[in-house]
Amino acid sequence: MGIQFGSIGYLNLLPFQLFLKKHLRSNAAKMGFRYRRGVPSEINAALKRRAVDAAFISSIESKKCRCTDLGIIANKHVYSVLLLPGKRQKDPASATSNHLAEILGLKGKVLIGDAALHHYLSGREGIDLAQAWHDKTGLPFVFARLCYTKNGTQVHRLAKRFAHSRIRIPQYILHKEAKKRNIGAKELSWYLEHIYYQMDWRAKRSLKQFLNA
Repeated sequence: MGIQFGSIGYLNLLPFQLFLKKHLRSNAAKMGFRYRRGVPSEINAALKRRAVDAAFISSIESKKCRCTDLGIIANKHVYSVLLLPGKRQKDPASATSNHLAEILGLKGKVLIGDAALHHYLSGREGIDLAQAWHDKTGLPFVFARLCYTKNGTQVHRLAKRFAHSRIRIPQYILHKEAKKRNIGAKELSWYLEHIYYQMDWRAKRSLKQFLNA
């Protein structure tokens, strides 16, 4: 039975995407995967209408979903979710980041993904929303969760395997991604060091606090 997997092209999911490719090489005869790509808001909608079977979706949209214990998590800094000074402006790609800014009582322009990372690396001004959440709660922030609508056994199995895997990104892929995103390979590796995926008790407490805010 195949799984239609929603895929977000952000840098923070690169380790999981590499894990899937490795898994598919060894299990292609038993499992078929298809991909639907988009920004977080598009993947949220696709899972809700069952156009995909599983995906990392925005935490704010995961409350009523069946989810695994995998997430996109940052402890203190994340560097790719920023609030820029100025007039309040939501990022249409991210429901979670928009809501996070609101509950923190911060006003400005929400910027996420590669554009936010570029903004930070260029030394321009901005508030790191994961850092702001940690300052308030002392907890990491869960930006997304791996959720599903069917094929739950297979998805949970994949999640557990990924959680116990050490994913090393080959240098040729690092340089390919760096060139594609116009970010240095060292900066790319440095950024990924601030992301983790297995939801521990602190992440679960943080998520509950965020969803109940």
